[in-house]
Amino acid sequence: MSTTQVGRGLEAHGVQSSKPVHFNLSAAALYEHAIRRQEGVLAQEGPLVCRTGAHTGRSPNDKFVVKEPASESHVWWGKVNRPIDPAHFDVLRRDVVAHLKGQELFVQDLYAGADAVYRLPVRFIQEYAWHSLFVQNLFIVPPPAEVAGFQPQFTVLTAPTFRADPARHGTRSEVCIAVNFASREVLICGTSYAGENKKSIFTVLNYLLPLQGVLAMHCSANIGPAGDTALFFGLSGTGKTTLSSDPHRQLIGDDEHGWSDRGVFNFEGGCYAKMIRLSAEAEPQIHSTTRRFGTVLENVVIDPATRAIDFDDASLTENTRGAYPIEFIDNAAPGGVGGHPQNIVMLTADAYGVLPPIARLSAQGAMYHYLSGYTAKVAGTEKGVTEPSATFSTCFGAPFLPLNPNVYARQLGERIAKYQSRVWLVNTGWTGGPHGVGSRMKIAYTRAMIRAALSGVLDNVAYARHPVFNIDMPTAVPDVPAAVLDPRGTWADKGAYDIQARKLARMFVENFKTNFADADATVVAAGPQI
Repeated sequence: MSTTQVGRGLEAHGVQSSKPVHFNLSAAALYEHAIRRQEGVLAQEGPLVCRTGAHTGRSPNDKFVVKEPASESHVWWGKVNRPIDPAHFDVLRRDVVAHLKGQELFVQDLYAGADAVYRLPVRFIQEYAWHSLFVQNLFIVPPPAEVAGFQPQFTVLTAPTFRADPARHGTRSEVCIAVNFASREVLICGTSYAGENKKSIFTVLNYLLPLQGVLAMHCSANIGPAGDTALFFGLSGTGKTTLSSDPHRQLIGDDEHGWSDRGVFNFEGGCYAKMIRLSAEAEPQIHSTTRRFGTVLENVVIDPATRAIDFDDASLTENTRGAYPIEFIDNAAPGGVGGHPQNIVMLTADAYGVLPPIARLSAQGAMYHYLSGYTAKVAGTEKGVTEPSATFSTCFGAPFLPLNPNVYARQLGERIAKYQSRVWLVNTGWTGGPHGVGSRMKIAYTRAMIRAALSGVLDNVAYARHPVFNIDMPTAVPDVPAAVLDPRGTWADKGAYDIQARKLARMFVENFKTNFADADATVVAAGPQI
């Protein structure tokens, strides 16, 4: 039920605003408020276009977890999970609440988790109407019958115009994302980037669910006509969203999922896709959502006169985004759930150009590459910087892991063994040489390789072991030239390939030695051999 009240409705949270408080407004009503408040503008064909100001992406160095007795022994403390003491959190909370009392507020009561057994009821209390529409798009809207009695089990208070004081609040800067597992709250202040709302709840679920025996995963998922579920892991730029949006398979979700004894379920009710250089030809399903009323476009440039969208303009940021309900994708899977995955695809964009375009992994190899979470970014434009940059983000989502990575890897390995999932390493990066010499793998080839893997065709072909990376490469894939499948063969200078392959392999080994010295010996043995 959508309502508007003044100074009422949020007493349980200590917030009694002197201005209107809007509960569970529809998309149309939120459009009206956002435009009235000059938070955004209407673009051609219907989307709402908003800007986030100075912060056009997440602020990982400003994310904190309250160090309190109930969760302290579970949390993976360090660079990812910086501690903040309860006293500082309490002061910050009081100041944020005092700030919100003077604001017009927008409240959404939503579910995180499509499986009713594991879903988390979350209340978002926010300053901006467009943030309220964003979370309505990204999470699961309860049926009307469940709204009246909604009891939040976690609350997010978002105050973009409040600036934290490091001396007073124990923060690093004026920006702060603070998670308190004891009070079941998240405070977000000093940033207008809407993605902080999404990722804070992902962090919460990554803490709560594994302790209930559910694997929380940063991956997309889809389901085939025969009911076969597939998972797609990958860091930004590897093609996770693009490759899981297959017109021949139903999309369960594009980013965050749980894997329980009941199967796979989406954490969200929407998608948060990158928009930069989006084209109708390459990504027709995602492109079509940008012509819909209800979609929120974040930092996408539009013509001020015609309101036409320019997806190629990165003048505000490369991280332009679109947030839309998953039902805007024609073949979205109803209910957001699937069975146990028959196939798991781990995506990497290898700018060194040495990994094979597809390889089969053993269960131990899957755990090795899951813990490694490798991709490589292209060389920068700075003078003298000519080498690609390797990125290792454990479990393909290190910034969102409150628990030790071994917890997630162990649960993944157990599930692979229990449900006999096939695991594939797919390189969507470079072939024929590194970035600047070789070329990007053709998406048509990548789609053909994934199609062959998911259909079972690759169960019946011969494989060759890569001598350095210790993974099995198929020697034939329908609709893909055989010459593409062995990366060494695509390089004109075979000696240069060998040097580059050993160089990347050493990076894998050093990363594993540094971060996973206590890993099982069979997992270490499944990694590169140098």
